[in-house]
Amino acid sequence: MTEQDPPPSLKNLESRLEAARARQQDARGTGDENLKAAPTAGMGLGFRITVDLLAGLAVGVGLGLLLDRWLGTTPFLMIVFFFLGAAAGMLNVYRTATRQGMAVGYSKGDDRRDDETPGSGDMGDKG
Repeated sequence: MTEQDPPPSLKNLESRLEAARARQQDARGTGDENLKAAPTAGMGLGFRITVDLLAGLAVGVGLGLLLDRWLGTTPFLMIVFFFLGAAAGMLNVYRTATRQGMAVGYSKGDDRRDDETPGSGDMGDKG
């Protein structure tokens, strides 16, 4: 085998990476823009909490009404599913407030290294 020079695109890879990092840092700004965006971030969180709660209630009441019409148990299942939907909505609000589930597949106390992906690596004591 003969050893060839790397293609020109790989020769200047480091300089292109540094330029991209500099552009990304400039796009983030110095912090003044982040101070202006802080109130809207709180409003977004408030809207998300509202939607989580209302969606749980709407799905619960909708399922309850459908099952009531189908089974002929007029107010009973709507009331049961109203409370189940309210509980599900409150659970979603709790998860949002405690920031659980922000990164899918990882828990808060996850001690994996950053370069490991779920499902890779050794099996530990199991294998």
